[in-house]
Amino acid sequence: MKIDLTDTTASKINKALVQGRRAIGTPAVGMVLTLVIVTDEENAYDALKAANDASVEHPSRKLVVVKRVSRSPRDRTQSRLDAEVRVGGEAGTGETVVLRLYGDVVSHAQSVVLPLLLPDAPVVVWWPVNAPLDPAKDPLGALAQRRVTDTYASEQPVRELGARADAYTPGDTDLSWTRITPWRSMLAAALDQVTCEVEAVEVEGEEFNPSCELLAMWLADRLNVPVKRSLSSGPGLTAVRMNTDCGPIVLDRADGSLATLSIQGQPNRAVALKRRDTAELIAEELRRLDPDDTYASALRFGVERLSTSNGSRGKGAEAPAPEPATQADTAAEGPAAKGEGAAAVPTPLEAAAKAPAKEAAAPAPVKRTAAK
Repeated sequence: MKIDLTDTTASKINKALVQGRRAIGTPAVGMVLTLVIVTDEENAYDALKAANDASVEHPSRKLVVVKRVSRSPRDRTQSRLDAEVRVGGEAGTGETVVLRLYGDVVSHAQSVVLPLLLPDAPVVVWWPVNAPLDPAKDPLGALAQRRVTDTYASEQPVRELGARADAYTPGDTDLSWTRITPWRSMLAAALDQVTCEVEAVEVEGEEFNPSCELLAMWLADRLNVPVKRSLSSGPGLTAVRMNTDCGPIVLDRADGSLATLSIQGQPNRAVALKRRDTAELIAEELRRLDPDDTYASALRFGVERLSTSNGSRGKGAEAPAPEPATQADTAAEGPAAKGEGAAAVPTPLEAAAKAPAKEAAAPAPVKRTAAK
């Protein structure tokens, strides 16, 4: 059932939700959270479809905030709120309200969303595109316990990762991090099967893919070894190679779906590592609403590394105009100069020297094994 409201208010929208539930015969509210999707008109359909698919696992009230651009000064002075209320089959499992904001009300989206939040239920805000640099300080982000961004949608992923680290607040997360969950699980399981010391790691993936950078940061943070970032034609992550004192451990995925795990002295094994769609990623993020400390640790480690190898670019500054470079300069910069990440992680001694005093004093792990 769909109810269209033009030039409306939050009170009328709440009444329409009750009316819709009664019309389809489900007056009770059985939703576990409120998912606020902040997007533009171009991406609203895809984001809402992914949220509807994820609502099968997480019944929720979905509030889609679409900030319409006013084309003339007269339009910008005329505030208006249009709403589209969907209940039943068109809304997945739960309810959907599409809010279109015009004029001055665009700057006060939180005042429109606040009366529509489910009482005594957690709030998650998701920016599929154009996320703020500091989600926790955004007026809508301040309403949420969990804030989801996606650096893959940005033009400069490395710069975006630097901004995410500088502004990180417990509760922030990113879908680029969610995409590497199967990789992290498989690599941790592989290291659990051996008693070897990891000496160096290479992460291979396509250019301009922040998931490759985050995986390299996580491995460098957890294993405390040099990590090399190399490029491939994709799709996405294609391989991770770990050199150990017992032989190489390789997780290779060339086709984006089926990977091969090779461990020295053991037969090769085929493992499923398919590229997941957005609905699966959102469903995973909604399973936990507590802060992700592992993500925070990897993100902060990586930003410090990128800033030391790329100057101020790792901190989010504009990249200077390219200058002619020698072959040695290109090898030294590696993929980071293209927005993909540093060529290698500093050695443990260099990382300790550049880290804050509290971090530098932390004892090095005895056994280098990955942790989830």
